[in-house]
Amino acid sequence: MNRALRNAGLTLAGGAALAYGVHAAPLTAWIRPLRLAAWPGLSGLGDADHVALTFDDGPDRVSTPLFLDLLAERGVRATFFLLGFMIERDPGLAGEIVAAGHEVAIHGYQHINLLRRTPGATRDDINRAHDLIGETSGQAPRFYRPPYGVLTTTAALTARDLGLPTVLWSTWGKDWELRATPETVHRTVARKLTGGGTILLHDSDCTSSPDSWRATIGALPRLLDDCEEAGLQVGPLSEHGLR
Repeated sequence: MNRALRNAGLTLAGGAALAYGVHAAPLTAWIRPLRLAAWPGLSGLGDADHVALTFDDGPDRVSTPLFLDLLAERGVRATFFLLGFMIERDPGLAGEIVAAGHEVAIHGYQHINLLRRTPGATRDDINRAHDLIGETSGQAPRFYRPPYGVLTTTAALTARDLGLPTVLWSTWGKDWELRATPETVHRTVARKLTGGGTILLHDSDCTSSPDSWRATIGALPRLLDDCEEAGLQVGPLSEHGLR
């Protein structure tokens, strides 16, 4: 290979690497200590006397209504990050979530790692979910959370253009795991739960181990008790005072 061709190849490779670097730049936000320090709003940090309760991967006719019933019994409202393909299986569920007093947000149309998607496919996915959630729930989605918490530049800009703050979480239950139990979910959330935090749980097992939601709903009453005993209000992200 002559020098000119070699240099051209290096230039193209460098350009591709730069483009991918720009595409993946927000990935640093996935690193929890860095995210908490540098992007508190993205991490879901809000008012010190409040905890935001959020659920991903629904709605699911088998499990979501049970979460709605439990939350109604406790007088607690939450934010549900919905998947478009799950809504299409049962369009009425999105409206039931809103009718129960909760707020809806975007988790995407499909649950795919955004590093595996082109910018165009990412924009289409988010916009498609945005329109579907609004049409089926009667409420415009309020926030965006990417699948797996993997944020790309395109996703961040698309959400911004839709007027949606991107919010991840400050603590999660690892409730998707095969060996998750109500005890492990509670312990994992509680380990890093503080006032001003955002809890990530799942009301569906569509991307998790079968029936994993049962561990989640088993842990939820105790988590709500913990917050009550600590004098912390639990509610949706819109009432969280995001920083």
